[in-house]
Amino acid sequence: MTILFWFRRDLRVQDNQALSAAVARAQTEKEALSASYIFGEDFGQLSPIRANSLITSVSSLDKSLPLGLTIASGNPANALLALCQQHDVKLVYATRSFDTKGMLEQSAVAEALYASGISLQLVGSNYAVEPGTVRKDDGSPLRVYTPFYKRWVQLIGQRPFRVDLASVQWIEGSGALPEISQDCEVPITASEAFALETWRKFQKRALMDYSENRNRTDLSGTSHLSHALAHGEIHPRTLLAELGDSPGEEVYRKELAWREFYADVLFHNPHTYDGYYEPRFEKMRYDGAEGNPKLEAWKSGKTGYPIVDAAMRQLLTTGWMHNRSRMIVASFLVKDLHIEWQVGARWFEKWLTDFDPASNSHGWQWTAGCGTDASPYYRVFNPTLQGYKFDPSGDYVRKYIPELRHISGAEVHEPWKLIDGLAHGYPAPILDHFLERDESLARLEEIKG
Repeated sequence: MTILFWFRRDLRVQDNQALSAAVARAQTEKEALSASYIFGEDFGQLSPIRANSLITSVSSLDKSLPLGLTIASGNPANALLALCQQHDVKLVYATRSFDTKGMLEQSAVAEALYASGISLQLVGSNYAVEPGTVRKDDGSPLRVYTPFYKRWVQLIGQRPFRVDLASVQWIEGSGALPEISQDCEVPITASEAFALETWRKFQKRALMDYSENRNRTDLSGTSHLSHALAHGEIHPRTLLAELGDSPGEEVYRKELAWREFYADVLFHNPHTYDGYYEPRFEKMRYDGAEGNPKLEAWKSGKTGYPIVDAAMRQLLTTGWMHNRSRMIVASFLVKDLHIEWQVGARWFEKWLTDFDPASNSHGWQWTAGCGTDASPYYRVFNPTLQGYKFDPSGDYVRKYIPELRHISGAEVHEPWKLIDGLAHGYPAPILDHFLERDESLARLEEIKG
């Protein structure tokens, strides 16, 4: 008999609790171990850059295993069942998912395997504290971040898991990876080793100043580990185990906790993956997305508001966007264009190489004012002021908008005020922010009644 390990969003070898359990079981029962990865049915819907990021990550994992991965594609339940039948597998290990799609997927896999006499063992999670663990004294889930953090921080501290790959016999992998798309401007680097290297560099480069610089779009003040966390190339346990108590480290710990808070919220409210946490906002008047030229301007980075457009172009060219920028563009879509948050969330899901279902859905709902612990709806980001505040010299804007590189300094945030500001093809603003802010608040008053 062979034991099969199914890699999901845990594309690493070390600090992998489920893989550690599979190796231990294979050792105890003196069974061979096979490793697999399934490119799901939605893989073809990803943007080229997001697809490349996943292929690169899986390829790196393939090289890190003694005899590589068995690669398959299609419906995970069908693909895994076929692999089990091919290698006489009676036991499959995997990391448990707690997001809406992941839970549905593992349930379907468990049912298909069980019907053929195969057991699915789900172990651990992608979080330092499993969603559903942090609760109030009465056993109910927490709806607000700060009390969640106070309880969560008391539960972290588990040491990273160490896995001895050489202690078991491996089955040689098979199957081919999808081809890397050549339609991307920026090459992707991804692996467990690169994630650890990025963490080490961040500790030296920006961790101590993280509390001060993390919101600056023009500085490299963030960890750049969101991609690695999303793909599971590094586990938050590994990061938390090395954090001290300096102001920068404490803020970074709290940012990791936000990720876990949103995972907890989604676990308790699986409908909020694409549905409203606060249902009254379903009744708000929204503008249609289909054929909306303003939506297309937002997607392509041509709204005439430089900080918005720089962020959207950063997404299209790199597959990533600064977190402050995500809030700015989300506010612009919901409050200035009056388009539902789900439209933006789906666009992010297609393009973000660090896509995380819980953080994406509830990050959007936070800005849209309809989520748990949300920013009040009447808080409407002024895109021009946000530019001056978080890109004070305009370097971020000039990096992603070549049409504005002739403008020096902060004046780049209001090019329409300059004689030659729009001379190189950059568009004038597609709307008046102050009028749309008033319209947004008027629509809020309609649902208050």
